[in-house]
Amino acid sequence: MNLEKLVFGFFILLALTLNFGFFLGEIDNPDHHNVYELFAAIVASLIATVMKMGERTQIGALLLASSLVADLQLLAAAMLWALAVHVSDAGLTPAVMASIVSLSGGALLANLVSTVLVTLEATRINH
Repeated sequence: MNLEKLVFGFFILLALTLNFGFFLGEIDNPDHHNVYELFAAIVASLIATVMKMGERTQIGALLLASSLVADLQLLAAAMLWALAVHVSDAGLTPAVMASIVSLSGGALLANLVSTVLVTLEATRINH
């Protein structure tokens, strides 16, 4: 077993599952979406992105691109949350929460693409 590939796969799946956990729930209800889970999803996604940077294959480029998309959307969601809570007078409204969760949904799709690509690469190598 290759320890590097194990850790790589771990962080890709962790980013996907944390993001999925954050995404679940009523889209506009802040009680259904934990800010710490969003933070954990961002950290796992950023770690997965850094691990993908050394890859020099075409599939590696697609993995990195999908990770960068997920990072961008998760960071945008976090910035929107921070602006709503700390800057805006309106606070965390249902409309703002829906936008945050929608951005997380886009990142979830990018994480899913990464997971499928890693799975396809693993089955290609082993056969």
